[in-house]
Amino acid sequence: MSNKTNYSYVGIAFIILVFGIIFIPKIIDRVKNNDITRNDRMSQGQDNNFSDDSALEFIKINGEPKKVPAFTFTDQNGKTITEKDYLGKVYVVEFFFTTCPTICPKMNKNLVQIQNAFKEFENFGVASFTINPDYDTTEVLKAYADQYGITNPNWHLMTGDEEAIYKLANQGFNIYVGENENIDGGFEHSGNFALIDKNGFIRSRKDNFDNPKIFYAGVISQEEKVDEDGQKEEITMLKEDIKKLLNE
Repeated sequence: MSNKTNYSYVGIAFIILVFGIIFIPKIIDRVKNNDITRNDRMSQGQDNNFSDDSALEFIKINGEPKKVPAFTFTDQNGKTITEKDYLGKVYVVEFFFTTCPTICPKMNKNLVQIQNAFKEFENFGVASFTINPDYDTTEVLKAYADQYGITNPNWHLMTGDEEAIYKLANQGFNIYVGENENIDGGFEHSGNFALIDKNGFIRSRKDNFDNPKIFYAGVISQEEKVDEDGQKEEITMLKEDIKKLLNE
């Protein structure tokens, strides 16, 4: 082996030694001080498919943040409620009906669980709109609220003009509702929840491809996984995101 080759190896070894002396202690210090973390896409979603450590997204239509449309309905206490009653509050929106034999009981049990988790927050609420207003009068809604243990004064179960409710659901929130005499209960709806911030904008977390989640599955409980990949429970995600908006 030539002397030139030997000098090359010596030079490389010297560079490695200097790097170790100068930089490795600094790297160790930064790790200890939590200055270095894993890449967000690598560290997020290890047990689920959604990012939960960043600010929530605004849902946008044609580039503009989607805001809750104006509405006027009557709640279980006979009080007139509009979207303005929710300003300054973080709230969850659902569309349901009291005689629903399928998903509504689970949806509202989940919402009661959320209600109880945020009972100390005066600026948290729920907006529940019946899709069967002909049957769901204020008296019926009041009995339903008592049955499910709805105690939050900002949880309004609302009834009113059917056409206005359906327009609010299908166009205002893009949460499908409709009549269908061929299914149990005579009505169909998605079972999704929408999350609204203090200024009346629809918000959600992003998935790991930077797409907004938009809605939360109201029928998925903390005991049920969304899929076989161990995705985080929908209600847990919703609770996390409510807390973020309450802290904004």
